[in-house]
Amino acid sequence: MRERRQERHDERQDDRNFGRRSSGNNCYQMREKLVSIGDDFWIENDEGQKAYKINGKALRVRQTLIFEDSQGHELCKIQERMLRIKDSMEIEGPNGEKLAMVKKAMITPVRERFTAKIGNGQDLDIQGNILDHEYSIEAGRDKIAEVSKKWFRVRDTYGVEIQPGQNEILILAITVCIDQMAH
Repeated sequence: MRERRQERHDERQDDRNFGRRSSGNNCYQMREKLVSIGDDFWIENDEGQKAYKINGKALRVRQTLIFEDSQGHELCKIQERMLRIKDSMEIEGPNGEKLAMVKKAMITPVRERFTAKIGNGQDLDIQGNILDHEYSIEAGRDKIAEVSKKWFRVRDTYGVEIQPGQNEILILAITVCIDQMAH
């Protein structure tokens, strides 16, 4: 009983530390409605350095976004999936392997839910206030990332904080998918 109480206390403390520079998590800065077809956008790290580039490819039938590192190497490709009942976007690796399928799961008056079906891992649940960029990404009961606007005063800017040991590129790509589908 005492161990369980301590465990819950530790979980609450971890939640409170999310979004703080001293948390040891990796933080990135993004903008709402980041790209439209033909536009490019940089994702910055918590030191203001350009870390990843989202390249909105023009002249394609469906929406395609290329996720690149700062040297221009393709890390993954995000494509809108047509002819599906639910909104969905697929994330593919640089060699065309399926990394994840992000789908809108459920709409309720206050919260939206998305799921990310991971190709070779545990599926992720994304829930919270998606439109206001206040949501968390969880693997089972563990929060692995948090998205929030409250860390920035700049309009149309939000942060993504990722726990160490997670696939940052995949988490950021999922965040881009959610931003595209929600707006």
